[in-house]
Amino acid sequence: MTQAAVISPHDGFGTNLYAHVLRGKLMRMVPRENEEINETWIADRDRFGFEGMYSSDRVSQPMMRVDGVLQAVDWEVALTAAAEGLQKSAAASKAASGFLASPLATVEELYLLAQIARGLGTANIDHRLRQLDFRAQEHEAPYPHLGIKIADVERLEGMLIVGSDVRREMPLLAHRIRKAAVKGGAQVAFLNPRRFEMMFPVAGYLAETDMVGSLTALVHAAAGVAGRPVPAGVGNATVTDAHRSVIAALSHGARHAVILGTLAQRHPAYSQLKALSALLADLCGASVGCITEGANAAGAYLAGAVPHRNPGGAPAASVGLSARQMLDTPLKSYVLFGGIDPAQDLAVDSGALASADLVIAITTHLPESLRGIVHVVLPIGSFAETSGTYVNAEGRWQSWAGAAKLPGESRPGWKVLRVLANLLGLQGIDYDSSDQIRDALKSLCGARIEATGEVARSAIPNGQVAGGSWVDIPPYQSDVLVRGSEALQKTKDGRLARSVI
Repeated sequence: MTQAAVISPHDGFGTNLYAHVLRGKLMRMVPRENEEINETWIADRDRFGFEGMYSSDRVSQPMMRVDGVLQAVDWEVALTAAAEGLQKSAAASKAASGFLASPLATVEELYLLAQIARGLGTANIDHRLRQLDFRAQEHEAPYPHLGIKIADVERLEGMLIVGSDVRREMPLLAHRIRKAAVKGGAQVAFLNPRRFEMMFPVAGYLAETDMVGSLTALVHAAAGVAGRPVPAGVGNATVTDAHRSVIAALSHGARHAVILGTLAQRHPAYSQLKALSALLADLCGASVGCITEGANAAGAYLAGAVPHRNPGGAPAASVGLSARQMLDTPLKSYVLFGGIDPAQDLAVDSGALASADLVIAITTHLPESLRGIVHVVLPIGSFAETSGTYVNAEGRWQSWAGAAKLPGESRPGWKVLRVLANLLGLQGIDYDSSDQIRDALKSLCGARIEATGEVARSAIPNGQVAGGSWVDIPPYQSDVLVRGSEALQKTKDGRLARSVI
């Protein structure tokens, strides 16, 4: 077997891996030592998730719907149909197309996808497929991040984790937190909609479905301890001993952090949770950050795969539709990039896709929920079959070269997008390598590459709690690869079903 360095595609931790390949097929994943990130550890999904690369729904040839039937075609036919369909939609209306991207996609792929969308005159592009609340997006930092370096987590002395089953969302972050609690005596508290099992001492736990109300009470408690007035815009709350114990845990020692998890980010009042968490962090002298959903959420922001930011992270003059808005308000055409399963990966009903005139899937897999609605399929390589870059939760850019052989007629995603851009007549996208694309984006990002800074403070939107439900997604349903891993699906966690909170 040959050995190649890659980065985990399953969460934003940026775990360093070695891929072991035999005659072009990926056979095994093992840890690659990096003391600043994963040390010598990997999560179970890092070890076994690659099996999903070879699942039965993997697509390896271009396809097009002809007379209502999906048929194999050659690349020229499929690409031409995709380009002509997008041009037709753009001619009808600049806002008629929507681009939905997986956060597993590389920086290079997302940057080209964003250039294509904006080249067609639309800012309707988003990777935040499971997010419901976007009201405060204009106040966000240039990209989402943990708020501190990963290696510094184990040196924290007080922590509050909001809306996270951290063991399953980002297992190696939970390992760092455990080191802080067990070896360093850190006090760790949680605010969650239900109790989750942790493998380290927990100093305080609030299990409340009214997370906004509980976080409001924590802000009141922290203001009382600090001897400061309750910040403007924070509603009334009754403070209990449980709230005070959580504040005591967060304020323990000298180094503190508030971390929002993916459950918080999927919450229908996420903007309020984020604003209240920032106020709480300020009152307690803590950093504030988040556990990003997907491997490359930070990179997606910098690449411009959001409707309110241009490539490079600068605010957009004209804001497009969020992922939820694209599905709530049906569009004429959609481009789905990077192994998106409409039945699994979207926060709201995917009926808008079924009613569209054109659905183009640039994808590694073709699940049943997509097979019935797609018009053009362009097969691409997975993370281990192409070169690329991820930006992890501390803002670190990590690049790798392809390891395994591309199946069938599939091609690297960035090459497919480059050819599509040429067919669309777009200028400035004639790249010869993924390195050129990465470096072009880095030059646009400038100082945003390394300076994570703080999560931007913003007013609490509307002062009202948004209603609605959100989902808890089991760890082995989180992306297309782990869903296709037979080993992971046989585990206890693999048998868990998505639950509505």
